[in-house]
Amino acid sequence: MTDMISRASKGHDLPASIEWRRSDGQILYRAAMEEQESRNAAIAAEEAGELVWMLEHPPVYTAGTSADVAELVDPRFDVVQTGRGGRYTYHGPGQRVTYVLLDLSRRQKDLRNFVHALENWVIATLADFGVTAFAISDRIGIWTHDVTGAEAKIGAIGVRVRRWVTMHGFAVNLSPDLSHFGGIVPCGIADYGVTSLEALGIAVSADEWDRALLARAEQFLAALERPGRTTI
Repeated sequence: MTDMISRASKGHDLPASIEWRRSDGQILYRAAMEEQESRNAAIAAEEAGELVWMLEHPPVYTAGTSADVAELVDPRFDVVQTGRGGRYTYHGPGQRVTYVLLDLSRRQKDLRNFVHALENWVIATLADFGVTAFAISDRIGIWTHDVTGAEAKIGAIGVRVRRWVTMHGFAVNLSPDLSHFGGIVPCGIADYGVTSLEALGIAVSADEWDRALLARAEQFLAALERPGRTTI
């Protein structure tokens, strides 16, 4: 089921110019990628509004533009080539994915700022559940400390920009089967593990995560505005 989120019913002051969508169940990765490709082109042509889409996928490995086949250790699931940056990533049940399709030509035309804003959005939302997370300049993704105290990845980020319209976004591990990450070297980083909110002893449903993320959306969008611009 797909829900076009009502700003009034959800209690968030979300811009009407952006479609805020959440899907229950599992959406096939290839189908979601096709929809992103189509929507990206329509946004660039000013034929459709921007989109933020929250969903989950069946188990799948995705390859970014820097993927090294040597890091595909055990391709037990479908492997999909994507146009996003980065290397191999796993998506599956219990991992909440957010696709962000925004027109940066209406905001700061700054990809680095966009990625930092995504990182900060995830980090702030995780903090609302009591998780201290952080970004590391030479490592892709969102990091925290696992139950042993070691640094571990809790979220992945991968984006693509075409005609200044963004695609892809980020994924956060709520309660996935962490053994599924063993089929790849996640994002090419072999020296650190992967964790989840569940592994940290924190139970968070997809609905709870989505609502918390939406509560932080205004801050995320404000970080993308051109300096000195007044938002309404």
